[in-house]
Amino acid sequence: MTNVARKRAGLARRHRRVRKKVFGTPDRPRLCVSRSLKHIYVQLIDDVAGRSLLAVSTLCEPLKGALKSTGNRDAAAKVGALVAERAKQAGIARVCFDRGGRKYHGRVKALADAARKGGLQF
Repeated sequence: MTNVARKRAGLARRHRRVRKKVFGTPDRPRLCVSRSLKHIYVQLIDDVAGRSLLAVSTLCEPLKGALKSTGNRDAAAKVGALVAERAKQAGIARVCFDRGGRKYHGRVKALADAARKGGLQF
């Protein structure tokens, strides 16, 4: 097994472990974080209905031109603030946080802190 394959397998294993416990409902959807080297993506998901309620990323229109770099903590914090704002507009105040198998530090933590500051309750 190559180094990349081992890392991907570990990420998938951690994500499955997190997903065993985290389940989104219409009252409290799952805030799912995905990240790549260049971008960060967030979705609010209702697992009962099996649909995404809203999605925000560094590729969204309000953020696309405003960010100097999209792969850092500042960009993640802006995405977190935007998802909190849009969730409030949709009438969502409480969410379950799904870190996607990633460690809770760096960009994932910056996004979560900004979402909390924006009014979302985890």
